[in-house]
Amino acid sequence: MTERLTLMAVHAHPDDECMSTGGVLLRYAREGMRTVLVTATRGEEGEVVDPDMDPAEVKPKLGDVRVAELERACQHLEVGELHVLGYRDSGMVGWEANNHPDCLAQADLQEATGRLVRLMRTLRPHVVTCYDENGGYGHPDHIQVHRMTVAAFHAAGDATQYSALGLAPWQPQKLYYTAYQRSYIFTRYELMRSMGVPVPSDRPDFDPAKVGGTPDDIITTYVDVREFLLHKMHALQYHRTQIAPDWWFTRVPHEILREKFGLECFIRMASHVPVEGPEDDLFTGLR
Repeated sequence: MTERLTLMAVHAHPDDECMSTGGVLLRYAREGMRTVLVTATRGEEGEVVDPDMDPAEVKPKLGDVRVAELERACQHLEVGELHVLGYRDSGMVGWEANNHPDCLAQADLQEATGRLVRLMRTLRPHVVTCYDENGGYGHPDHIQVHRMTVAAFHAAGDATQYSALGLAPWQPQKLYYTAYQRSYIFTRYELMRSMGVPVPSDRPDFDPAKVGGTPDDIITTYVDVREFLLHKMHALQYHRTQIAPDWWFTRVPHEILREKFGLECFIRMASHVPVEGPEDDLFTGLR
């Protein structure tokens, strides 16, 4: 590859970028790759958990506040380019916000895909990440991001699609879904219990067979981000409206974070370069 290797991570809301890709965004920026973050919505349906903020005052302008938080987090993660598509946050499943005409869940898929095709043809990423078909946990915006990103990954390199954009085709080489190991969830429960935090698994109706997350055996790619965990956590805390200062996860000692949560996990869904077996690098086959 003679072009500068580029990673494009596509997410739904401000703060989503930190948990599943904060480490890889910073790691690859430090390695000299270009990193691009695409955030589909402005997060208007989020909470306001910062005790120093008045929810009645902040909520009407929450989209602006969250984009400002996102910009600060991106600076901390050394993201090369941030693109906010500007759709409205759809809220959780079943919320009235799902029906707002400007929300991402109501967006025309062809048009939304075209926005990503334009970015892919302009920025020419080699690796693209998004969510799986369930959006990780069923959020309408995450599911829509999955649909539009997968469609754009395949359309960007096809000259017969979106020709009206007037841009040369560009085929990203690899597509990954972000993943949260199912085994991580049980590790999380153990940590929460040790910190005196209520744990779902302690409820009498708890069914371990219904625990979410990604089955460990379908994960293809584990990227070591232990060196960047402190930066990742600090970037997450820039999202002050969403991350309470006393949230249990922010109180986990760094050495335990490194041991238990030092890998970011992905499922390789498409590759136009020869790759077999497990990987420890999203750019395997491209360097």
